[in-house]
Amino acid sequence: MSIHDTQMKAGVIGAGVFGGHHARKYAASDRVHLAGVYDTDAGRAEALAAQLETRAYTDLEALISDCDAVTVASPAVHHYTGVKAALQAGRHVLAEKPLADTAARGGELIRIARERNLVLQVGHQERFVFNAMGVFDIDEAPRRISARRMGLRSTRNLDVSVTVDLMIHDLDLVMALARAPLARLEANATRIFTSLPDAADVRMVFEDGFEALLESSRAAEALDRVMRIDYAGGFLEVDFVAKTFINETGFDLNADFAEDPKAKDSLGANVNAFIESVLDGTPVAVPAEAGLAALAVARDIDRAAAL
Repeated sequence: MSIHDTQMKAGVIGAGVFGGHHARKYAASDRVHLAGVYDTDAGRAEALAAQLETRAYTDLEALISDCDAVTVASPAVHHYTGVKAALQAGRHVLAEKPLADTAARGGELIRIARERNLVLQVGHQERFVFNAMGVFDIDEAPRRISARRMGLRSTRNLDVSVTVDLMIHDLDLVMALARAPLARLEANATRIFTSLPDAADVRMVFEDGFEALLESSRAAEALDRVMRIDYAGGFLEVDFVAKTFINETGFDLNADFAEDPKAKDSLGANVNAFIESVLDGTPVAVPAEAGLAALAVARDIDRAAAL
């Protein structure tokens, strides 16, 4: 498909919660024809397809064949399989996080996308919140970041550790703001209700002295997703749940960022950015290389905190 075409045919691999979100965004776009949704559970695919008046697929290759681009929103351990199949078929891909189950496999996917000149974007939605606030426009390097990302018990995403499930959002933001390579990390983890880490904390130190302290749990009593960024002249504290911030930095940030479409519907902003990259050739909003960087650190944390 030429990037100068005005509409693309898109499909969604995975008809669960996030697959449904992506499918609805495609269905609502006048630049997209939603070709269909795929799931190994035929009933789930049929239910979502019926809601959106599209086709349900139980054959992955058939869906990919009928599309120009796909979202991969299957369980995390299956991302690699779906992304690779789509890329090898010459399709552009928006992969929900994590990009793959291992850094090595993530690197393989990036190589395939580069060789075939395909868009490969990752679903790190919090970047759009920071864009709406203006954080990425700050010229000064932060000195320290501390964050906690606490979630309630759920049956979703239990195929991966809490670092790959929840903490990876904050890891992506830390890696995006860092100005020097990571020098070392120290991590701890706890199993609570699965065989994988359900709570973890990490201290990351970068070569220029920048430090990040992150804590995540998927067995908390309440949602709590807060990040504090310390600069030389003050701090910024962001509440991702309430979509508010305290700005003591002196930097001119957007206090009304919660009303910005990029923050109000960050998943929709990610999908729209993907559509624009495919159809218009705009730079990829969340490149696969960024997704790989966050994944690699998440796996390093899991190894460092091995139980």
